[in-house]
Amino acid sequence: MTPQQAQIIKNHQETVPVRVGQLAIDLGLEVVVASLGQNVSGLIQPSETAPAKFVIKVNRYESQERQRFTIAHELSHFLLHKDYILTGVIDNVMYRSTLGSKKETEANKMAADILMPMKWIRNEVDRLGIQTDERGARILADIFKVSVPAMKVRLGISE
Repeated sequence: MTPQQAQIIKNHQETVPVRVGQLAIDLGLEVVVASLGQNVSGLIQPSETAPAKFVIKVNRYESQERQRFTIAHELSHFLLHKDYILTGVIDNVMYRSTLGSKKETEANKMAADILMPMKWIRNEVDRLGIQTDERGARILADIFKVSVPAMKVRLGISE
């Protein structure tokens, strides 16, 4: 990731929830909501219309929260693994692809960092006077527009 890309992400993290679709666009990617296979959450591939660009596709049948995480996940592949995308990377509903578990874990971590900056989580916990427990995770998930399971992972709450 370049310093310029890091600054663009930081600028987008000044508001919660992070406008992840606009973030992807500002980083030069196209975002498309599409009908994907039943077991596919999203993908990133070179654009057919602009070969130097990439397009992220998210499954229209998944929740808004899931789509937001998928955009952040695919964006993370672009930032971290651009040289491995080649003709495209398809992520299933468990965020598994041909890139392997290490790269998928890296993309999941970066996606969480993008959508749920710890600085803002701490601010909201303090502002609302809530605990980082099951109830707090539900409240924070609503604020950050992510799923409760994603927020629980971010908070380190085990299932």
